[in-house]
Amino acid sequence: MDELIRELYGKPRPGPHDHARVWWRVTARRRRRRLSWAVIPATAAALALILLILRDQPMETGRQILLTAATSAASATSQGTYWHVRKVYDGVRETELWVTRQGRAWTAEQGRVTRVTGRSPFSMAGRDLTFAEIQALPSDAAELRERVAAMLPAGSQSLLADALGGLLWTKPSPPGVRAAAYRALADLPEVRYLGTATDDRGRAGEAFSFGLPSGVRRTLIIDPGTSQVLSSEDGTRSELVLVAGWTDEGPR
Repeated sequence: MDELIRELYGKPRPGPHDHARVWWRVTARRRRRRLSWAVIPATAAALALILLILRDQPMETGRQILLTAATSAASATSQGTYWHVRKVYDGVRETELWVTRQGRAWTAEQGRVTRVTGRSPFSMAGRDLTFAEIQALPSDAAELRERVAAMLPAGSQSLLADALGGLLWTKPSPPGVRAAAYRALADLPEVRYLGTATDDRGRAGEAFSFGLPSGVRRTLIIDPGTSQVLSSEDGTRSELVLVAGWTDEGPR
């Protein structure tokens, strides 16, 4: 039949658009094949990027919270006659501390006030700190980190986060120093953000933890809006911070 058709009508000729149509189909098939192989690594790269963002999101969120607390700390007041701290240890023992700018100090427990003599009421890694030394600390985060690291005993750099954390509430740090301590903690990789938490009094805050030389981790709950530390807990002892700031009302 094919030979008869060729004898009657001659060899069939392709239409004017047949070559273009065939070429388009061939190249389209090649493009689909190339795209199918290209989609695999592109999809894998996109998934890896998403996982990386999700992994780093808590860290970046915690860093932003600490920087917010730093801004609050920088604007806090430091006016008053006495540096006053009132804490509750392990949920039962309440203590108070008053310190003047000249270094005179008193403690109180169960209503009994005692004058502190013989040593400074402030320390860092077992080393006494005077009121003047605390006031002289730098307000730049990098400089503060270097200064505090130099004040630690040799081989105890694992105390750096804890020493910086102590400047937030246990010591009469100037507003600029407290702000710098928050910024320095925000840049320490060992500081972990644990999320929103409440202390034993039901006060809401943001929880952060860091390791101690003993192998346990200290957890601080802070209120970034006021820059105040609400509580501290290290697995063996808890401290609930009721007051930490300047006042004109001294020990009674």
